[in-house]
Amino acid sequence: MMRPFSGDDARARGEWEYALRRLRPPQGPAPRRPLLGRLGALGLGTAVVGASADIADRPRPAAVEKARSQPVASEFANREAPPSVLALRGPKPPAVSAPSPSEIEQAIERGVAFLLARQTADGTWGSFRDSRPFNVLAPVPGAHHAFRAATTALCISALSEIGGDEEQVRAALDRAEQWMFAHLPAVRRATPDVFYNTWAHAYAIQALVRVHSRHRDDPQAQARIRGLIEQQIGMLERYEVVDGGWAYYDFEAHTKKPSGSSISFVTATVLVALDEARQIGCPMPEQQIQRGIASILRQRKPDYSYCYGEYLKYTPMHPVNRPGGSLGRSQVCNLALRRWGDRSVSDEVLKVWLDRIFARNLWLDIGRKRPVPHEAWFQVAGYFFYYGHYYAARCIEELPAAERPFYQAHLARVLLKLQEADGSWWDFPMYDYHQQYGTAFGLMALARCGRETTVTPVGRGLRQAGPDKTVEKAANEIGDE
Repeated sequence: MMRPFSGDDARARGEWEYALRRLRPPQGPAPRRPLLGRLGALGLGTAVVGASADIADRPRPAAVEKARSQPVASEFANREAPPSVLALRGPKPPAVSAPSPSEIEQAIERGVAFLLARQTADGTWGSFRDSRPFNVLAPVPGAHHAFRAATTALCISALSEIGGDEEQVRAALDRAEQWMFAHLPAVRRATPDVFYNTWAHAYAIQALVRVHSRHRDDPQAQARIRGLIEQQIGMLERYEVVDGGWAYYDFEAHTKKPSGSSISFVTATVLVALDEARQIGCPMPEQQIQRGIASILRQRKPDYSYCYGEYLKYTPMHPVNRPGGSLGRSQVCNLALRRWGDRSVSDEVLKVWLDRIFARNLWLDIGRKRPVPHEAWFQVAGYFFYYGHYYAARCIEELPAAERPFYQAHLARVLLKLQEADGSWWDFPMYDYHQQYGTAFGLMALARCGRETTVTPVGRGLRQAGPDKTVEKAANEIGDE
């Protein structure tokens, strides 16, 4: 086990790759700069009170407002490049027996009970309190504002999707909704180099889409919710990195518009959230979406594994960029590109990567619960486990109904055997947020394993007619890479 850094060590601020490389040199060429010392635990985090690191809210010029209100353009010539043969082959897991509906229901009930028991008095989930001697880089107070906002958003999404109409669940959601409206607009980046708030804005958008569905009979409430979603979209526009896409660290110039590298899975998480928001009529930031898509395409390899971040695209065989290291990223990246019109992400590509996550599940599992990010094989970090399985569940939803049971059975078996005695799921010890966000991911994934009563306000039922040309536009702009 690697010895934790001392507080005086300059690399303790997150550059752990230095130590990892001393213990286990990476295969292939060395990365251009330290890798996963960029510790960003699965993402939750953000903001702070009016720091000089942030921009003041200013009225936007009329031309900008007009541009934001336009639908994403789709007037570019059709491009349907078939995926490489490398994207269409991979390991195949054996069939497994599906658990009974009662097993799934009991696990979901225990998970819901855990979340209800762990909600705080102010309606949130998660806390900075922790007894561990070291933890991920989290400048106070802003990083914890973001962690709490993102964790709360995920729990809202989980309870909205599968909690049902029980009085306890409704009361918990009402308290959480009130907190979101009161505190979410104030979430900002913590410091010039750490902006976990990207995760908070993305997951808040998804949660608010589900809250919007709860208020289907109240047009006034829905209008207020859409207003808050648009404010969160505006924050994502603000924190887009200079080369397009989104991230959570800026170890470069610490500029007003982040100068750090875009991160593939962060950008994909944002794009999935924006896709849900556009389905309830929210205006989309077209330029940011185009640049985000282009950044993911620049990081995509022929086998549809994705580089961890754009700063690693010139070392494609670095362990974290190989299929074993991409198991927790390819699901969300494939989903995001498909939802924004990339027809090369076919059902076959989705199935190949679903086959991979179950046939090679131990590559993810070996990192689960390890206290140091990226210390496992392929530099997998623990916090990719339930994150990756949640987006795998979303990919399963994209398949024809007849092809889902094989993967739903695998997913259910993974999740059921890992549920903790208290009803939670967790994969990485992170202050007091990990059980809450892990349980939210676990519930939303398990609810997609054939559960007929699942409430899914977004997803396959709201897919727009016809392919979206947004990916084609982005691909045309960056050329064939």
